[in-house]
Amino acid sequence: MRAKHNKKRNTAFVYEALIKEATYAILKNDEKRSHKVVNVIKKHFTADSFLKKDLECYRSLYENQGTDKETSEKILKESTISKRMIDPQGLFDEQTYMINDVNKTISPSVFSNFVPNYKTLATISKMFNTNSPKEKVILENRIIENMSNIIEEAENNYEIDDIVYSTFVEKFNNKYNDVLLSEQKALLTRYISSFTDNSLELRVFLNEEIGRLKLQLQQRGEPQEEEDDMIIHKTKQVVELLESYSTETDDQKVIMTVLKTQQLVKELYDNGSES
Repeated sequence: MRAKHNKKRNTAFVYEALIKEATYAILKNDEKRSHKVVNVIKKHFTADSFLKKDLECYRSLYENQGTDKETSEKILKESTISKRMIDPQGLFDEQTYMINDVNKTISPSVFSNFVPNYKTLATISKMFNTNSPKEKVILENRIIENMSNIIEEAENNYEIDDIVYSTFVEKFNNKYNDVLLSEQKALLTRYISSFTDNSLELRVFLNEEIGRLKLQLQQRGEPQEEEDDMIIHKTKQVVELLESYSTETDDQKVIMTVLKTQQLVKELYDNGSES
């Protein structure tokens, strides 16, 4: 019998859905909602929680792309062993507590958020939970192929419900019409993830991004109009302000300023290419 996928019991899916919720709350300057989401993440994904250990088993499989087949097989083996060492009842109880907390504190709509790699997360979940040797081998092969970039993920990845996937996309598009730049997505992802990794990755990324923004502004050249001159001057002031925060604890205000600077730099370059 094939394992049935329950997205609310898929720790990685719930985590990514919470990240998505926090991201757009931050972008919409909804501090009340963003704080609620962040507090839920902090509360349930502590370093010693079963949820955090479970999440790491998932992340080792869906965040390690471009590895060779042998390495992918070793990572899969170690992840499977680590997954087995997690107390199933303890994990179930923590998941139940988190599900109820999300429903009451934020909204049940969080579980309808579109997560781009939903199919991959569902495949990993089914691989962890199936009792069928045949199905397990098939799912393991798909995961290894995805990790080693041998083939692109199929449209019907082992009969994961495409209707459910399409529904996620539709609800996401209806709820959020903002278009994020790739660098904004990268920054926000690291910002939300920083609540469970002591901000180490975020600080590295933020320092590099500030340097990139400054360099692009310097390469922009002399402005042609007074308005452009003012925009560039203000942007440089913003970047200098961000640089002063590079060794400080990162907060939402700093992140928002970087996001606005990223958008401004893009607009400056777009306007420059059109002239």
